[in-house]
Amino acid sequence: MRDKQSLPLIWLLSDARNDAQLEQALADLPRGSGFVFRHYHLPPDARRARFDTLAALARRRGHAVVLAGTQDWGVDGRYGAPERLGPGLRLATAHDRAEIEAALAARADGIFLSPVFPTASHPGASTLGSAGFHALARLSSVPVIALGGMTAARARDLGWPRWGAIDGLASTKAA
Repeated sequence: MRDKQSLPLIWLLSDARNDAQLEQALADLPRGSGFVFRHYHLPPDARRARFDTLAALARRRGHAVVLAGTQDWGVDGRYGAPERLGPGLRLATAHDRAEIEAALAARADGIFLSPVFPTASHPGASTLGSAGFHALARLSSVPVIALGGMTAARARDLGWPRWGAIDGLASTKAA
C-alpha cells in the first residue's frame, strides 16, 4: 500500500458513462496512477465481474485499485464518505469545509474535493472554481485530489498536480 504522500497524481473513476472506454483509459493512464471502481449502476454479481476484469488490467499497469463500497475484494483502499471508509488506503469525498473536517477526523489518507468545474455528473450544480478549490484545499493536512470537470489542461490551469476524472482522461498520454 502507498503512503499518503505518495498517492498517485492522476485518478480514473468508473461510471456508467465511461464503462465502454475503461479498458483503453486504464491502458493509457501513466503507470502508477489510481483507479476508483464505482459502477453503482450494476447489480452485485455483474459489478463484481466487471471489477475483476478492470482491477486485473489496472494492476498490470501498476495502478492503485480503490473501491467505492465495503466489499472485501482485495483492493488497495476505499473511496467514499468519511464515515464509510474501510481498511487500506482511505480516500474521502468532500465538497465543503465541514466535509474536509469530517474526512480529516476520520483519518482519511486523501480527499477528493469537488466539483472544481462544471461536470456532466452534476449538470447545473454550483462549482468551487479555482479560488474556492485552493481555499478549501489549504485546509487539508492530507493530499487533495481535484475532481469535477477535470482534464489535463484544467489541472495545469488550476496549478494542481493531483486530479481525477470520469470523462476527462482522453488525453492522459500528454499529461
